[in-house]
Amino acid sequence: MLDCPLLAINGMPNHVHILFLLNKNKNIAEVIKQVKGGTSYQINQQNLTEDKFSWQVGYGAFSVSESGIEKVKEYIKNQELHHQNINFKEEFERFVELHGLILDDKWVKRLANK
Repeated sequence: MLDCPLLAINGMPNHVHILFLLNKNKNIAEVIKQVKGGTSYQINQQNLTEDKFSWQVGYGAFSVSESGIEKVKEYIKNQELHHQNINFKEEFERFVELHGLILDDKWVKRLANK
């Protein structure tokens, strides 16, 4: 449907990492909308959670050079081990600082509540 080949996926209770090749005819917002909508629908249809499942508003999306794909795959594969040493909020803050990214204040406030 989206023609965006999945390369890796793994997650924790409060976030998920997905590595895929973006179809040149799609934009990231369209793909994320389809992923969130489709997974929410399936989770709720199959009653996989006690309460109705829904994703949080927003997402983070980052491009990866072809030379970095294997490193990112390994990172995604080892989420459980990785998060024994650092929580999501700390990790995200380090990532933002390392790459000189600027976050909207509303996202900083949301992370503070995680």
